[in-house]
Amino acid sequence: MIAIVAFCIGSMVYVYALRGESRWAGVGEYIRKGWPIFTPFNSLLYLFTQSRGRPPIMDMSLYPELAELQDNWEVIRDEAVALMEGGGFDSISDPDSASFYDIGFRTFYKYGWTKFYLNWYGYTHESAKRTCPKTLELLRKIPSINGAMFSLLPPSGKLTRHLDPVACSLRYHLGLKTPNHDDCYISVDGQTHSWRDGQPLLFDVTYLHFVHNDANANRLILMCDIDRPMSWFGRLLNWPYKQLLRATVVPNTDEDRRGFANLVFSGIAPILAKSKRLKESNLIAYKALKYTVNSLLILFVGWLVWLSISFILWLI
Repeated sequence: MIAIVAFCIGSMVYVYALRGESRWAGVGEYIRKGWPIFTPFNSLLYLFTQSRGRPPIMDMSLYPELAELQDNWEVIRDEAVALMEGGGFDSISDPDSASFYDIGFRTFYKYGWTKFYLNWYGYTHESAKRTCPKTLELLRKIPSINGAMFSLLPPSGKLTRHLDPVACSLRYHLGLKTPNHDDCYISVDGQTHSWRDGQPLLFDVTYLHFVHNDANANRLILMCDIDRPMSWFGRLLNWPYKQLLRATVVPNTDEDRRGFANLVFSGIAPILAKSKRLKESNLIAYKALKYTVNSLLILFVGWLVWLSISFILWLI
């Protein structure tokens, strides 16, 4: 028990104060945006990640299997542009659509970001089969791809500083139709990269990063989750994370399957909307409700993480 508590505390200190060059603004930001409850399990995955997968931004020459995407970027671009011009992204940010309830990327909509899923952790979207068959064929050739989507960020769009809560995968970007300008960029742990058509980027999303499109054109990219390169034991540890992400499948259209998280999130969204109205009429009641729900969620997830870490340390 003492060893588990010490490991959890040590993991949080490592991620908060030692990992990477970018620093949190304070403990408050770390708690709000850092998802510290996942930090101990993430740290185990970092421990068993191969050296080529540890920097904030990866050397693409160490991932030759991904060259297939870059070599065919124009084929992918043509399908993505046709989808965009045909209105394929329009319904994604509509609150009346199931595609709106994306628990993984839900906070990005207010800054103009939107997406179109191609596949996601074992599920291939029917809407993507219909609209992007050539891109899906290319993705099928690369087993290390866990999920893929087209991502669109309009002029003046942005994603505030954040990190992804789980260290399951690395993140791959391929420029398709971008401003080709330094004013459209991503900063990963203090390293800035501006997108260019046909050029790739592979980075670790569990480092602090943010995005700005200050140019005068859309940024359209292919975005993929790529297997974190790990030892066989690391892959065994990562299996529960992949099962968790299977539940986060979000449909593009009604023809696509809905994951459990999407169903739950769409069900509680009206309650969340009512709670925002409560905030305006009774701030004390709103805060009591907010902290109660958040505490129950943290306790539940913490219990799951605690069980996982206990089992893994027992195996070790």
